[in-house]
Amino acid sequence: MEPVRTCVGCRARADRSSLLRVVARIPVVVVDETAVLPGRGAWVHPRIECVEKAQARKAFGRALRITTALDTSSVLSFLERQATHPSIRRHSVSTEQAETYIVTN
Repeated sequence: MEPVRTCVGCRARADRSSLLRVVARIPVVVVDETAVLPGRGAWVHPRIECVEKAQARKAFGRALRITTALDTSSVLSFLERQATHPSIRRHSVSTEQAETYIVTN
């Protein structure tokens, strides 16, 4: 059974592999693709709508326990790059699957 996390944007619960972990590198929120960066993390669906909703609710600051303003532009640009290059996947794709994709394409 896979761990379940809550999206800070839409507040829906989902499997960890379907969410994107972000951490604060003050004043910037950065994507933690492998979910191993040190520090408190927050989880969000890899959708622009969820990131924008989390920004509007100031959920990143609460989840990361930071009182200063945070810049989430790096998260948004990551999602935009991912949307324009659908072949790029996050940690949910195994190394074997990635190697198979590279060999076949």
